[in-house]
Amino acid sequence: MPERPGAPLPGPGRAPFGARLARAMDAHGPLCVGIDPHPGLLDAWGLPRTAEGLRRFSLTVLEAAAGRAAAVKPQVALYESYGAAGIAVLEELLAGARAADLLTVADAKRGDIGSTMEAYAAAWLAEGSPLAADAVTLSPYLGFESLRPALDLAARTGRGTFVLALTSNPEGRSVQHVGGAGSVARAVCSAAAAENALVLGGAEGPAPAGAAAAGRTGLGPCGLVVGATVGDALAALGIDLAGVRGPLLAPGYGAQGARAEDLPAVFGAAAGQVLATSSRAILRRGPAVPALREAVERSAAELAAALG
Repeated sequence: MPERPGAPLPGPGRAPFGARLARAMDAHGPLCVGIDPHPGLLDAWGLPRTAEGLRRFSLTVLEAAAGRAAAVKPQVALYESYGAAGIAVLEELLAGARAADLLTVADAKRGDIGSTMEAYAAAWLAEGSPLAADAVTLSPYLGFESLRPALDLAARTGRGTFVLALTSNPEGRSVQHVGGAGSVARAVCSAAAAENALVLGGAEGPAPAGAAAAGRTGLGPCGLVVGATVGDALAALGIDLAGVRGPLLAPGYGAQGARAEDLPAVFGAAAGQVLATSSRAILRRGPAVPALREAVERSAAELAAALG
């Protein structure tokens, strides 16, 4: 598929996503700041529910997070709701994050088949696309292999993917937990482990002892979304996240109730792979940049102390 025109991006010679994310987590703590411009937040910040309000909100959060968080995660749907003007704001946000050397995770949850999936992959991961992020979230519920265009393109371009596995919403259990010891979630995790083994080499299996304490080494490009609020579900379903050898995007920390000190018990040996996301708990401190920065720094420090 031809590359879309746009501002030039770094070429495929960039370091792999797992290595870049590990460096960012070691430097700034394992925090991903969600950029979720809900209408209620725009109201609370005194901003209009327009594309210009969206832009001011987004760039303010970017200013506060740059150099203080490992990554930011714009919620794509909240930009799409403004039409072309909202997508233009998202493109500006992604370009600004690149300029600030801040990793981006496009929370798009894309998943389809054939040429449609190829187009989604090109939009979010291809060189030259104005929407290209460092990683994108994907939905595997048309079959994990339906994601192949995105998985392969991410590996080629040094970008990453986060595949939905065990999400923080209660409704997810009705699909993800089905099968017990042979659950859908476990199958997704096993497929991600196999994907990373192909890229990293070696057999699937647990991370080396002490890997988290020594820094996040050897992370592959295929990550998973696993909620920080899943409790004992990982143990109940027999899922070994350390063996996935990929980063774990963990929503639920902060306003959804999970505390930093809870995360080691939830993720066990995979705690060093966790990139915890926080949105409302930080964003409600706006619109003043100093207050937002303080909230980012506090959350990053809490997570670093808990997860290493």
